Amino acid sequence: MTHRPAGGPPRPVELLRSARPHPADPLDDGPPEPGTVDPAVLTALLHRHGWRRRGGAPGRYGRWTPPGPAAGVTSLLVPVSRAFPDSDDLLGEALHALSRSGTPAAREILLSLAVPSDEIRWERDIPAGPGDAASWTAEEQLRSAARRMLLAGALATRARAGYYGARHRRSAGAALENVLVSPAPGGRRLAAFLPVGTGRPLAVRLHQALHAAREAVDYRRATGGTEAFDSAVAAGVSHELTESLVALVRGTEGARVAVGWAPAAGVPEGCGALTDPVEFSPGDLPALREAAARYLRAEPSVPVRITGTVVRMRRPGPRGTGTVRLRVLAGAEVPHVRIALDEEAYRIAGHAHLVGLPVRVLGRLESRGGFRRLTGACEITPVPVDDAERDRLLKAVQEHVEVAAFFEEACCDGGDCQD
Repeated sequence: MTHRPAGGPPRPVELLRSARPHPADPLDDGPPEPGTVDPAVLTALLHRHGWRRRGGAPGRYGRWTPPGPAAGVTSLLVPVSRAFPDSDDLLGEALHALSRSGTPAAREILLSLAVPSDEIRWERDIPAGPGDAASWTAEEQLRSAARRMLLAGALATRARAGYYGARHRRSAGAALENVLVSPAPGGRRLAAFLPVGTGRPLAVRLHQALHAAREAVDYRRATGGTEAFDSAVAAGVSHELTESLVALVRGTEGARVAVGWAPAAGVPEGCGALTDPVEFSPGDLPALREAAARYLRAEPSVPVRITGTVVRMRRPGPRGTGTVRLRVLAGAEVPHVRIALDEEAYRIAGHAHLVGLPVRVLGRLESRGGFRRLTGACEITPVPVDDAERDRLLKAVQEHVEVAAFFEEACCDGGDCQD
């Protein structure tokens, strides 16, 4: 009932450019068990990946063949339901045949069965080289643009802003830890799988943001107005998203992004069941670049009251103003900020560091520089903590990569902290 073409095992899925340890491959232990697979979900996935039904007993099973040259060699018998005694046997044979297939589509189908996932697919039209091969950099450009786009979508699930800079980067990056990609060498296609349990909000937000960006670009090209980009922020469009679209389209004849919902989880509320790819062309680049620059200029500074630990201090002499770097504990969704302080505030920050206390400071988080600088700093004061928390903070600062630079600069301050 099932046949497979000759070929080696498919390449495993992988994490989308992360420094964290690779998560366990859901298919390391083989294909999913037949008892865990819904025949309707398998049928929907086969259809999504271009397989075609070529007959079969009506109401019992369908015979499915893959697209391309393998259509005459491979076929799967998939039951329409579990109403018949041989359903599990047919499912088991179909899953085994998919696991032995060398096609990327078979691997992706099995992955979606093992971990119900929404799919994001990128496709670029790039000039072909000798043997229809693409340049080495094309694949890296595609992967980089895809990761930037996913990060922009993750940022939009945290807050709405035209420009995020360093804000929300840690939590947005953490949202990508379980995103898997299916390799597609050549720099033309890439697929990412977002587990429904953790990644659906990201998939929904990216779906909405891409359509809003497409509409805003069309409005800009038709009327010359840019106000559509202002309203598109509510849908998740931002400097980061438009920059990722520029990176995706640049150097191509066009690019497409498609979102496919996990059949096992159904269609999310407010989204269509059938989602056509969102297309962008080189003619859209001027509008996208203009929007990216507009978002960067327009995002206002933010008043904040930040609590953080001092990890670096610098000033040109033993007296006067200086610069302090804080590792942010609360008050802003950025990892670090730099603050220019007058002589008295600088001394307070130095004392707080030496006794292991964080400081609290009021100011404005400036968008220039990516929300990494606090201006108009005032009311700096040490924050009392218990002994256990103080020891933890001291240890964290001592392990910081810049602690050596801090002590070197503190010594050059001419004994400032002895006052």
